[in-house]
Amino acid sequence: MADTELEALRAKRLAELQQQYAGNQGPRQNEEEERKIKEEEFRNHVLTQVLTQEARARLSTIGIAKPEKAKMIENMLIQMARLGQIQGKLQESDLIPLLERVSEQTKKKTIVKFDRRRAALDSDED
Repeated sequence: MADTELEALRAKRLAELQQQYAGNQGPRQNEEEERKIKEEEFRNHVLTQVLTQEARARLSTIGIAKPEKAKMIENMLIQMARLGQIQGKLQESDLIPLLERVSEQTKKKTIVKFDRRRAALDSDED
């Protein structure tokens, strides 16, 4: 009987701790999720104000292929809108120079090293 009572007490205490832990994490997670949702809504609102439908479509296509590049462009557009550098809605053709600028910034230099010593191991004499 002592073992079953001990197991019951352990299970009850474990359930209490899990509830307490879940209760502490719940509000933080909800606040963080709400903040993320509000931030995303703000981004979408600003981008809708400064881009035409074609430019938004182009940006979303880029976002599918290269999300980090699309995020950089979105950040640039939001910053430009905050500073008042964007007067009207940007067309797709206006978006292309921004894309080129971001591409230059993120361009990775590829270095190919050829190890001649390893290549020398393969002999044509075989």
